[in-house]
Amino acid sequence: QVQLVESGGGLVQAGGSLRLSCVASGRAFSTYTMGWFRQAPGKERDFVAAITRTSWIYYANSVKGRFTISRDNAKNTVYLQMNDLKPEDTAVYFCAADLSLAYPQRESEYDYWGQGTQVAVSS
Repeated sequence: QVQLVESGGGLVQAGGSLRLSCVASGRAFSTYTMGWFRQAPGKERDFVAAITRTSWIYYANSVKGRFTISRDNAKNTVYLQMNDLKPEDTAVYFCAADLSLAYPQRESEYDYWGQGTQVAVSS
């Protein structure tokens, strides 16, 4: 069992930056693929970024070049650095984890989810 707690959301102006953190409880954090997803009001939850246990990294096209995912296994934490934020990045951001994934971009592949943290970007 893994519990995930996100933090770092907030309100920022367009062009600004935020860094989200997700702390995982339990052992063997380093063996999990970690993902970030987001859900805007009235829309489905979408893939943002993922990092595997071997540090393969995946990004949604909409965030490439602006967002950076990283992990610190010693701290059981995964980060999402978000730069050059746009109003369309406004959403609740969720952290997710799973032990073995064939497709890290697929929401259905993840077994464990955090409660989410709100990010709002004003124009």
